[in-house]
Amino acid sequence: MSQEHPLVSVIIPSYNRSDVLRLCLDAVKEQTYPHIEVIVVDDCGTEDAARVAEAKGATVVRTHVNGGPTPARNLGAEHATGDILFFLDADIALDPDAVENAVRILESHPEIGALGGVLRPESLVSQSLASQYRAVQMHRWWMPAHRPTLELHASVLAVPAKVFAEVGPFDPRLRETVSSDYRIRVTRSHQVKLSDAIRGRKDHDPTVRTILRKVFRRARLSALDWHQGETPGDSVPRAVGGVLLLAAVPALALPMVAGRAGALVSPALVAAAAALDAGTHRFAFARRGAAFGVYFSGVHLAVTFTGALGGAVGVLQRLALSRLEKPAQMLAAQD
Repeated sequence: MSQEHPLVSVIIPSYNRSDVLRLCLDAVKEQTYPHIEVIVVDDCGTEDAARVAEAKGATVVRTHVNGGPTPARNLGAEHATGDILFFLDADIALDPDAVENAVRILESHPEIGALGGVLRPESLVSQSLASQYRAVQMHRWWMPAHRPTLELHASVLAVPAKVFAEVGPFDPRLRETVSSDYRIRVTRSHQVKLSDAIRGRKDHDPTVRTILRKVFRRARLSALDWHQGETPGDSVPRAVGGVLLLAAVPALALPMVAGRAGALVSPALVAAAAALDAGTHRFAFARRGAAFGVYFSGVHLAVTFTGALGGAVGVLQRLALSRLEKPAQMLAAQD
């Protein structure tokens, strides 16, 4: 870093939800590290988020069209003057020492080109059972202790400004794999790391229906966006677990052709899927007790199944698109 106390630009893409944005900005204001500028990018919101941000002392930048968080992050980076760009989603309230810890880690390890944070296992505002499930699940999945260098999440991400200029902005064409794409690009010349010293609480969705809808959409779009090198760490056994759960559905018909033995297949597939992610289930039971653990396991199996179903749909769509593109490419070559 060029300065004794580097300036940190906290860049927050925002679309409505001024209630959680207020909590996000309050948490930034309470950071123990004092050298911070705050840039809120209002992504054509219809609420008073921009007014809230200005009242909290943030610089407000407005997009011309609603394009989602990725173009908003890039626009915020264009207006940032800090030595470190700290990208933060508007529904996350950081722990007071998060920015200070990020600066300390980046200064101590100049080889790191992107430093990600993690989510606490508690929801910020919503305290429904569904939001409590999602908080525990995302905490567990974001950063298992044995693989702190294999993922990044643009929701809580610190990048030295010189690295961001070198690597380039987030790819606005990507929908659900933008973080994976950015990790791959950074690791061509720098190291990446996740650290649980950089923590925050996210406001999670309050209903299982909303969670399942988002999981399906993200899995489908991730399958469409996926390219080689984007599957990190233990997401492979999770994917296998999802396939087992998909197979458990047609296996329900086996008793009609295989008798009693066939009736055991579907429960065995479900049990195998749960075993592949046993650490997550154990974590929920240990943290919140048996009653919540049972609820968690039921919802988690539904979420895993839904993610696998969305991924399967995305793969089929990808194959269909590739078959349609080949004749078009052949016609273009003939012209």
